Amino acid sequence: MENIKHSDVQVKGLKLHVAEIGTGSKAVVFLHGFPEIWYTWRHQMVAVANSGYRAIAFDFRGYGLSEQPPQPEKETMFDLIDEILGLLDALNITKAFLVGKDFGSIPGYLTAALHPERVAAVINLGIPFILPGESAVRNDLLPKGFYITRWQEPGRAEADFGRFDVKSVIRNIYTLFSSSEIPIAADDQEIMDLFDPSKPLPPWFSEEDLQTYASLYEKSGFRYPLQVPYRSLNKDCGLSEPKVSVPALLIMGEKDYVIKFPGMEDYIRSGAVKQFVPDMEITYIPEGSHFVHEQVPDKVNQLIIDFLDKQNV
Repeated sequence: MENIKHSDVQVKGLKLHVAEIGTGSKAVVFLHGFPEIWYTWRHQMVAVANSGYRAIAFDFRGYGLSEQPPQPEKETMFDLIDEILGLLDALNITKAFLVGKDFGSIPGYLTAALHPERVAAVINLGIPFILPGESAVRNDLLPKGFYITRWQEPGRAEADFGRFDVKSVIRNIYTLFSSSEIPIAADDQEIMDLFDPSKPLPPWFSEEDLQTYASLYEKSGFRYPLQVPYRSLNKDCGLSEPKVSVPALLIMGEKDYVIKFPGMEDYIRSGAVKQFVPDMEITYIPEGSHFVHEQVPDKVNQLIIDFLDKQNV
């Protein structure tokens, strides 16, 4: 960890916070989800750097130490595709491996679909190929207290989160979202009310980790994260039949609550996802939660490195 170097890189008019380790000729760019930040990839960065790759993780615009765009409420997932390409240009990287987690998987897949000449392969954790638009996540098939539905409602999450300090919000989400159950609030509850204060942090997530996350979200707040991904998730992206032609690996924890989203497990296990990503390997980790890369880093690191090593780039 102490060998990870930090810098600010100008991309598309915004300063992005970039963490980097390793000097290999092949670059691996890590894309975080929510409530994550570059730091979520700490175990993977060190492992791939030790295997001869150049590992890069950054805070998406509006997250952590990266600058906020001028009008966050107008942003969509497509701004992150431009950001990924802009970062590659700024770092003089012609082609990279992209590793995404949670919503970070979506711009990872879409960058590979729209700009295959810039992407050697994609690896994603927890989220299969999803196209932003009305059917991205079927909120209508879940109770109205579904966390995504709640967070898409302007002002609701702000009021819910605003009852607590930032550290408590991150603790609550990390603990709640490590469960195999989809977070769904009752009519008289908000999502933060689902947290049981007597429940400890997951054993793989230390107080020091929590403090690191909290310090970064204290800097950025939640304004941008609530817009991208949540409030822009259902905006039609204008793509009809995108295909990811590069090699892909999907790592799914079998105790990840996302697998219980309506139709999700069948979409993955039946192979229907391969209509969008034909050259995809799918690996399941039986004990894996939504944060599988932090929970069992050695397993995930090995899967990533084995996949990277067999690509002819």
